Amino acid sequence: MIPISYNVRSLAVRKTSTAAAGLGMALVVFVFSSVLMLSNGLTKTLGRSAADDVVVVLRKGSDNELSSGIEEGSMKIAVAAAGSGAKAVGEIVTVILLDKVGEEGVSNVQVRGVPEEALAFRPTARIVAGRAPKPGSDEAIVGKAIRGRFKGLDIGQKFELKKNRSCTVVGVFEDGGSSFESEAWADIHVVRTAFGREGLVSSIRVRLPGGSGAFDGFKANVEQNRQLGLHVMREADFYEKQSQMTSMFISITGTLIAVFFSIAAMIGAAITMHSQVAHRQREIGTLRALGFSRLTVLTSFLIESIVLAILGGAVGAAASLLLGFVEISTMNFATWSEICLRFEPTPGILVRSMILAVVMGVVGGFFPAIKAARTSPVAAMRA
Repeated sequence: MIPISYNVRSLAVRKTSTAAAGLGMALVVFVFSSVLMLSNGLTKTLGRSAADDVVVVLRKGSDNELSSGIEEGSMKIAVAAAGSGAKAVGEIVTVILLDKVGEEGVSNVQVRGVPEEALAFRPTARIVAGRAPKPGSDEAIVGKAIRGRFKGLDIGQKFELKKNRSCTVVGVFEDGGSSFESEAWADIHVVRTAFGREGLVSSIRVRLPGGSGAFDGFKANVEQNRQLGLHVMREADFYEKQSQMTSMFISITGTLIAVFFSIAAMIGAAITMHSQVAHRQREIGTLRALGFSRLTVLTSFLIESIVLAILGGAVGAAASLLLGFVEISTMNFATWSEICLRFEPTPGILVRSMILAVVMGVVGGFFPAIKAARTSPVAAMRA
């Protein structure tokens, strides 16, 4: 077996070609890893919005809060089915169009009309600046993630729900990095009046006093009442479905980009390895003359390509980790509103990225390795 140190030394001698091929692979791994981290960040951001003991009730046939509408009478019946120990809030959700700060264009911002007890219902949500709005007033609070990203979404500023109907921001809240931090919360009655949806809520959230048995019983009681026409699901399942479409779009788009980049990187690696073979004819002839078999030479050059890929992959993976400090906003296709999220790395993502690097090294170095293995010792020594 030819020592691996021989391959490492060969790569070090040809620094320019090695760096070019390695950086190409690093770029592919960076893109691939970043896409997986972004998709994971979306899933985690929405997942943090879910509480284990909370269920979401929507109008049957609705897959999100925007398209759901539940009458207050139906809400009372549904909450009663949860039992005396349950706590519930009915909320109304809509989107408004606001100008972005620091860049051209407008985008949708999700506004949640909440009752007075909304903050108490969500113990993870807390005011971090300013104060809570007064019940029944035209005051609002905004999530930390979108504070200042849109005109009117900072303390002391105003934004319009509808023309001539504005809300004043009096506070900023955080909720552990959940999707709620990408929303503005105003009084439910104010939002209802502004959009002409009096007597309706978009969703009901119920905190059940029991475990899975309580959920099953509540779900059966509500869904079997055909007059209500409601659908019950765990909050975790609800947000998992909300993330699927956007996560799939990010993953597919990013993967396609990574595939095109990887083809270019593998071609670059193949060119580099072909160049290595062409300039090392005498070395290859010497190795063959010393008794190393064709399989050994093939394996050695294939290892060299893999080492190059691992080095490039490690650089790309390390660079992608820096994105963990970056926060971006993207469109949530379930709500058609902006959602702020971070790149969320995991060991599994880094492992998959390095596997991709190794695959590129194998594919890019395979044919040059075959060419090296087929080199005639006599012809190589004469070269």
